[in-house]
Amino acid sequence: MPLRAIVAVLSLTLSVLPFTSRAATPERADELREVANARSLGMGGAYRATGLGADALLGNPAAMALFPAYRIEGTGAYDPRNKEGYLGISLADSSSGRLALGVDYHWLSLGRGGARTKSSYSTLGAALPLGQSLLIGLSGHYLRLSGQSRFANSITMDAGLLLRLSEELTIGVSGHNLIDTDNVELTRYYSAHAAYVGPAVVVAFDVRGDFETRDSTVFTYNTGAEYILDQTIPVRVGYTYDGFQKVSRVTVGAGFMSPGGGGVDLAYQHDLGGLNGRLLVLTLRILAN
Repeated sequence: MPLRAIVAVLSLTLSVLPFTSRAATPERADELREVANARSLGMGGAYRATGLGADALLGNPAAMALFPAYRIEGTGAYDPRNKEGYLGISLADSSSGRLALGVDYHWLSLGRGGARTKSSYSTLGAALPLGQSLLIGLSGHYLRLSGQSRFANSITMDAGLLLRLSEELTIGVSGHNLIDTDNVELTRYYSAHAAYVGPAVVVAFDVRGDFETRDSTVFTYNTGAEYILDQTIPVRVGYTYDGFQKVSRVTVGAGFMSPGGGGVDLAYQHDLGGLNGRLLVLTLRILAN
């Protein structure tokens, strides 16, 4: 298919799928959007344009094809204050061929009190570079949810574009939950993002826009940075303004990168207001080029 036709089809998918309003509570609509590994959370959740982890599959799926590698990651997160958390495993392969493929599974405990639910969230995606600068990606999600008062089986999809402006600088856009499910955990939203990925420094910025969960548009902003000490110890800092809960979050993180490509990452997220969450995240990862 010609490049112009592919871009036109993807742009049409992102723009014309119907909008459906639903009376979702802000917290329930936002919870699945915050699922990521410790590296991404340590950078304030700004990761959709970096392509540095297997969790690219949960952000902009096109980012899986940015850097050739085979990645396996296992992540655990827990908020001791609100008794919430998740466990996940992610695999992404962008080194075996031109088409990058990824799969992810997360088990989550969401909500509080009588609204608490247990959820299985599965994702399968693919990304393809079109020339040297443009990348496209698609991913499908399956959410199975059960709780005291509700049950759901839902399938939806994401789509994304990334433009590599230089070896270090990337910008992109993505649309999420484009298939309407009438499920408050899977409301539709859109993201624009940019990242600078250098040899020792990473800086990233994401903005998410939700045009249907509330009567007015809701924006969430994420920004973060990483610096790698002696090519071994990454340190991270980040900030999020959550437009749903109208609270700020600050994050810090650190890790260890082994010469063989594996490593471990830790992150801590501290809510300033709202439910005063205190999220601890640990990720173990294997990377091979």
